[in-house]
Amino acid sequence: MDFQSDYELGDLYARHAVDEHPDDRTFFMHIHERCEFFYFVSGKAEYLVEGARYPLEPGDLMIMSPLESHRTRILEDRRYERYVLNFSVSAVEKIDPEHRLLKPFFDRPAGRGNLYRPSELPGVPLAQNFCAMCGERLDDYERRIKITACLYFFLEQLGEAYTKRGAAEYQPPESLAEQMVAYVNAHLYSELSVPLLAEQFLLSVSQFGKIFKQATGAAPWEYITIKRLNAAREKMRAGTAAQRAGESCGFRDYSTFYRAYVKYFGCAPKDDMR
Repeated sequence: MDFQSDYELGDLYARHAVDEHPDDRTFFMHIHERCEFFYFVSGKAEYLVEGARYPLEPGDLMIMSPLESHRTRILEDRRYERYVLNFSVSAVEKIDPEHRLLKPFFDRPAGRGNLYRPSELPGVPLAQNFCAMCGERLDDYERRIKITACLYFFLEQLGEAYTKRGAAEYQPPESLAEQMVAYVNAHLYSELSVPLLAEQFLLSVSQFGKIFKQATGAAPWEYITIKRLNAAREKMRAGTAAQRAGESCGFRDYSTFYRAYVKYFGCAPKDDMR
């Protein structure tokens, strides 16, 4: 990465990053516990969200809800520049306890309706606002004010665009890859195995794995494990005991959950909560 500025302010996180010669091998599927705005400035890339593919154009805005898997796929060796704004649900609850501003994030199926073109947000100075949030001369207090003001402005404008779209934008998954990912998510905490999933879609294990990884950026079992771990972590932070959280999210026993948790998050479940 040739340039990166990160600003972590509790329940808010802003980032500006540039890769002059992006390498697709360095971009992986990931999941956040917070909502995300992703603003695409330049490059030749597409965004993968829960099996759906979104070709990107300069000025596009992507939104992701918590636990919604996503990944950038680099298509050409061009300057790749983007801004990211992550915010927790609690940051919005302070003035919107009914979550009306969060409808574009939660009132839709996973992987559907994530992309907003500039034509859907006319008059919204996204570039200027993202640039202002990451201004180098701001102290933490000034930056929090700037980010908070931009966040609520974005949410208000996004809500209007979301309402104009109507329900037609959020139809069920259509492609085979999207159906596969949707099926996995619908049965995420049940007994799953790659052979059983492949059989469900009348595919060989290798065929299923290839299509799934192409669509999500992760192998099937890697995807399932990451999703389960993040869901368990969310439950733990809501007050559920570690063992119960792991079992309710598909892990057969605590030792399996513990090892997977330490490997992925870098700490034990109980230490993470403390």
